Amino acid sequence: MLRSSLLYLSERENLKRLLTKSSMGRRMAARFIAGENLEDAVRAVRQLNSEGFEVTLDFLGESVHAAAEAENACRVYLGILDRQETEGLRSHISIKPTQLGLALDEALAGRLLGTLAGRAALHHNFVRMDMEGSAHVEGTLRVFHQLNAPRDSLGVVIQSYLYRSEKDVEDLVKGGARVRLVKGAYQEPPDIAFPRKADVDANFVKLMEKLLASGGYHAIATHDPRMIAATQNFARARGLKADQFEFQMLYGIRRQLQRDLLRQGYRVRVYVPYGKEWYAYFMRRLAERPANLFFLIRNFVRR
Repeated sequence: MLRSSLLYLSERENLKRLLTKSSMGRRMAARFIAGENLEDAVRAVRQLNSEGFEVTLDFLGESVHAAAEAENACRVYLGILDRQETEGLRSHISIKPTQLGLALDEALAGRLLGTLAGRAALHHNFVRMDMEGSAHVEGTLRVFHQLNAPRDSLGVVIQSYLYRSEKDVEDLVKGGARVRLVKGAYQEPPDIAFPRKADVDANFVKLMEKLLASGGYHAIATHDPRMIAATQNFARARGLKADQFEFQMLYGIRRQLQRDLLRQGYRVRVYVPYGKEWYAYFMRRLAERPANLFFLIRNFVRR
């Protein structure tokens, strides 16, 4: 019930205006958001790199309303890729396809993603297409397949809570795609997604095993100790080395767990978001793990 309520609130413009304009809202979001400008994000990347972490950087934004907004987002990401190259930052980029106009014009989104993948290839870097709500899954995968960009410069995300994901994973690994596996953070109807957490988790393990058995380099994105243990056990059973896959975790969440995995020799990449459009991302993080909400409340009560 709490998860559904938070996901519902993530789409409410009135609450968005209230929180994003208040100092309290910005302080709450700071736990999960590196800042509102690129300099804030670069500082976070430098710090994480110095601790041994890899990073993927996300300039927050989604569902643009005009082609000009999509073009601007592309320019921002090109600047990020150039900045990462200039400073030698160990960081990829992650981008939501609707931020590049997927919901407006697939051809536009494909052209802009192709531009970003080309710049990433030039810098020997990598672009990850985030996966959004189920309405955009087919379009995202269609654009990914049509681009046919080098697999070491462009990858995509798959969500284990969708029934369709097993078939999608099979198609992607046949083409050598690099996949980030997540559970999923959007509100979906039961005819599209598993309604029970136990089924989402079971599908996550099944898809993780398919990915790691494929021989490709994939990212297992979870903060769930059971999913992490299942991944470690399967990797050991297959004789996989620690650098043949990576764990991915979100900025500000389960920090000690991130450090523990790093100390165990695993490659850990931290997803670092920044920008002024943080509200929807912030609310989805609270919905994914309601303990995050209680953590924030406890810390504010103590002040």
